[in-house]
Amino acid sequence: MKKIDMLTPIGILIGISMVVFGVISSGGMSGFLAFIDVPSILIVLGGVFGTLCVSFPLKQLKNMGRVGKQAFQSKEINVEEIVGTFVHLSEKARREGLLSLEAELEQIDDSFVKKGILLAIDGVEPEMIRELLEAEIAAVEERHARGRSMFEKAGDYAPAWGMIGTLVGLVLMLKSLNTPSSLGPNMAIALLTTFYGVLLSNLFFQPIAAKLAGKTEHELFVKEVIIEGVIGLQAGQNSRFVQAKLKVFAPVEKRKLEEKREHVREA
Repeated sequence: MKKIDMLTPIGILIGISMVVFGVISSGGMSGFLAFIDVPSILIVLGGVFGTLCVSFPLKQLKNMGRVGKQAFQSKEINVEEIVGTFVHLSEKARREGLLSLEAELEQIDDSFVKKGILLAIDGVEPEMIRELLEAEIAAVEERHARGRSMFEKAGDYAPAWGMIGTLVGLVLMLKSLNTPSSLGPNMAIALLTTFYGVLLSNLFFQPIAAKLAGKTEHELFVKEVIIEGVIGLQAGQNSRFVQAKLKVFAPVEKRKLEEKREHVREA
């Protein structure tokens, strides 16, 4: 079940708050208003969008919002629950045979787990099971990398468009040196576009790309755990052996806590 990943909006809010605090504490509200310049914002956002249109096909760009949404969602994948599931399945498979696991598939939501169990039930060789499931992992990794690359590129382009806006502002300023009233607005464009470009890159685009990369890494790690569980099922391994093998994938803190509980039970 997906939940809101509060760290993402909180982190963005903290970053914006620090910038606003620094501006207001130095220049008050008038200083804050001086940092709002619509032409500068349009140069950066429009430029970034334009370069993304050049860099990526329309079909991929349409998914940018959906991909970015993943950074604000948290799908809980509990490795301990996966270990418990395969321990239960291995016990049943040893008692009643692999075919008995078909009745368990309706209670499993993860399509990757289901696919692996079906391959084991069909008697596919362990090497072939691993090859098929790892091919799916590679496809998932490639798909996620394509989606993440849009934010990585936007993070690269934003500062560059900030510099382009700065050059535009400087040219306009130099051409209007005889008109003092226009120096202020032109100077604002010259400086604020760089500010907006760097801010968007370092507070939004690049952090979201990093968050998406972390989520992908965790998802692939969980799928590797599932592969080991499926191989254990297919080989008819003892449930204790399956548990011991999969337990090494659990977080260190969880393993230490479980070891303490086992020592207490033995005592």
